[in-house]
Amino acid sequence: MKKQWWAAICGLLLSLMSCNNVAERVYNQGINIIPKPKELIEKEGVFVLDGHTRFQTQSEELRPIADYFAQKIKLVTGANLLKGDAKTNIVLQVDSTLPLNAEGYRLEVSPTAVEIIGKSPQGVFYGLQTLMQLLPAEIEGGKRICGTKWTIPCVSVTDEPAFSHRGMHLDACRHFTPADFIKKQLDVMAMFKLNRFHWHLTEDQLWTPEIKKHPRLIEVGSVRYNQDGTVATQGFYTQEEMKEVVAYAAERFITVIPEIEMPGHALAALAAYPELSCTGGPFQTRPVWGIEPELFCAGKEETFHFLEDVLDEILAIFPSEYIHIGGDECPFVRWEQCPLCQKRMKDENLKNEAELHSYFLCRIEKYLNSKGRKIIGWDEILEGGASPTATVMSWRGDVDGIKAANSGNHVIMTPGPYCYLDYRQGGREVEPLSMGPCTTLEKIYSFHPVPDAIDSAKQHYVLGAQGNVWREYIFDTDHIEYMAYPRILALAELTWTPVEKKDYADFSRRINNACVRLDGHSINYHIPIPEGPIGDDMEFVDTVTVPFFNTRNYPMYYTLNGKTPTTNSTLYEQPLFLDATTTIKIISVLPSGKTSRVRTINYVKTDYAPAFEGETSPGIWMRHVDGLFANSEAYKNATFSEPKVIPYFTPVDLKALDDYKTPWVEIYEGYFEVSEDGIYTFAINSEELWVNGKLILDYNNKVARNLTVRVTKALAKGKHHFQLNKNNSIKKGFPDTWRETTFYIQSPQDEELVSVKESQLSH
Repeated sequence: MKKQWWAAICGLLLSLMSCNNVAERVYNQGINIIPKPKELIEKEGVFVLDGHTRFQTQSEELRPIADYFAQKIKLVTGANLLKGDAKTNIVLQVDSTLPLNAEGYRLEVSPTAVEIIGKSPQGVFYGLQTLMQLLPAEIEGGKRICGTKWTIPCVSVTDEPAFSHRGMHLDACRHFTPADFIKKQLDVMAMFKLNRFHWHLTEDQLWTPEIKKHPRLIEVGSVRYNQDGTVATQGFYTQEEMKEVVAYAAERFITVIPEIEMPGHALAALAAYPELSCTGGPFQTRPVWGIEPELFCAGKEETFHFLEDVLDEILAIFPSEYIHIGGDECPFVRWEQCPLCQKRMKDENLKNEAELHSYFLCRIEKYLNSKGRKIIGWDEILEGGASPTATVMSWRGDVDGIKAANSGNHVIMTPGPYCYLDYRQGGREVEPLSMGPCTTLEKIYSFHPVPDAIDSAKQHYVLGAQGNVWREYIFDTDHIEYMAYPRILALAELTWTPVEKKDYADFSRRINNACVRLDGHSINYHIPIPEGPIGDDMEFVDTVTVPFFNTRNYPMYYTLNGKTPTTNSTLYEQPLFLDATTTIKIISVLPSGKTSRVRTINYVKTDYAPAFEGETSPGIWMRHVDGLFANSEAYKNATFSEPKVIPYFTPVDLKALDDYKTPWVEIYEGYFEVSEDGIYTFAINSEELWVNGKLILDYNNKVARNLTVRVTKALAKGKHHFQLNKNNSIKKGFPDTWRETTFYIQSPQDEELVSVKESQLSH
């Protein structure tokens, strides 16, 4: 009876599926392995995985690997590959004589058997990951699928990675990240043969690893506050949690590399132990981003005793060969003013603070070497002279990586323009606020970790590359995934696949299969959003033509009637012609049927707003009030200073940036002049912009000001009234202080936004 009930349910589910067999779905067609194997030969026939298939191995060290994959397969297919009589086998072996590197493997699939031979257990693990990717993508779903035939195409694969370091970095200190989320990422990393997880554990904003000998590190350093005293983020990892993550990663053949920042980016530690600084404090964890002037004091022996204590406990948790010690972004102003640091320089015969920086890091390296470990540092460690045994992580482009490799240092390439996953992956108008320029999937895929400028005899010093997820503007775990995926898959392929085998067009096809696998792990990956219009609130006068595109050329569907578009809506095939006020809603659609976020653009047909006809004088009005205000509503009834005429907006106050302690609001008012009738684009870095008495840009309650949001206005030639509200209050850790006070205009003949000029302003 139970069997009949289950069969009925499965039949109903099957009838709801787009195909009778998941293998028939378009994204499952062909070979879809990421990263692409070094050598793959397709053969005739298929291997059927069913209830009569069994794992076969005589090796005890391979049994946990067989268990790992058997469990995943059973959840989806119902087949138990560990028990019962076998008609077909998946044979797992280790052969240390294989002419491949330690992570290499061979995979043979015939209609009657599968054989995986690894140079090591890790090679067998990767061979099984490849086998899983020969199955339909739904094998990663973790939920039972009935009524389908699970087949594997017959192939012969010989494979090994091009690089030993294939990494993903995660900043867990600017916004705390739970350990369970990290385990989820490790599952996906393993699927795509990434083998290094760089765990950024300490920063100016948070100290996250529990150090039992120094408990104030987490008592004080694990909380970041907003300027108004509310908690912005908090959290730390117990030593047991960190050990669990390390063990979880090891089961998936991923090495966790911890990073303990020094001598800079250490304010969270100094907030807990201010006596380790040059000035003695007091300090608090830094509420904003940027480069912090406070460093560990290089002149105090207590500093090094403290760091050795910390590293002793870190080494007991993390068995990795490498420990990352930071070394980046260290302004030397405190050391220049510190008598103890200056004495250290004299005693050690050091010429300058850059050499003191090198002394500091080399001393830590010697300590770690004495414990059988090695260091990695960001490329700034080269500036005062790095030791020949240090590994350099090249992030400021590839120049320092080239220099280090040519000098005989090992190098991990992670240049920002190619490997920083906190950079946006589409147009400003559709993507969240982010650091840096646009770095698309294709751009990352084009990167090769070994520049031609490295001598051919030194190229082996490049260990590989990694993608970095920094968190200044990435607030939650969904956003982490949105920024990391699928771009980290491009990084996986460029570090595994021989450069001559790379093919972006084919990779783009395989990504569609990989996205369904990511769905199985509930990953919130990026789907390209339709681009084209520079803003979502647009004006036009007569008619307008509206083009659209997306960064991966997926089909787009739209509506003009206000309804949410679906795949039954109108397919976008050519630019839209509008001659009346219209709301466009448009989506991109993946081959799986999954859609992007709906983009909504309002096009308003109007006349040119008339210019002001009266007389004006140079300069603009400015009113000021001190105080912390959450938004414009909060300062609406505040007592501002009497308006005064100033020639231009208040410049950036670098002192306020340094101490971020004096919030204020300034309101600027006057007229700006445009030279012709036209459609003008506006953007601001402030809170509100009013034009001709209408609020056109409103950033109230936004986490940060940025140039992402743009609007267009139809303006007649001449002068137009404006009001600009500048609120430098810190919200969720973001100051406006560092941003230029202005508003930006793009005229019809300009290609880019430009700051409104002083000569355009009057009152």
